[in-house]
Amino acid sequence: MAHRIVAQIVLVGSRVVGRAFVEAYRQAQASAKYAKAAQAGTVSGGATINSRSGLTIDEAQKIMNVKPDATAEAIAERYKLLFERNDPKKGGSFYLQSKIHRAKERLDAELKKSGGATAAEAKAAEA
Repeated sequence: MAHRIVAQIVLVGSRVVGRAFVEAYRQAQASAKYAKAAQAGTVSGGATINSRSGLTIDEAQKIMNVKPDATAEAIAERYKLLFERNDPKKGGSFYLQSKIHRAKERLDAELKKSGGATAAEAKAAEA
């Protein structure tokens, strides 16, 4: 009777460990694929990412909650609001503040690259 319980524990344990290894392998493959795309400058869907911030334009717009046709002034205003709201001294999150900062950098870089055009116009020029 005890050998049956031990055998079941071994089988169930090996299944759990096996599934964990398979999932870890899948995640490692996806991570390697993403890193390779990031090094090339694109991710799935053809979106261009910034090597410094690691964000696509779409991600940056979602973080900042701005429309694709946002101007530099609108981005700066939204940045100031979100950055102040997430100040760690006021109970905010340093992580979120960092994401907001990187998103602003990405949007600013795109605006600069496009010569002051909006992010939507810059994205259209890429295609």
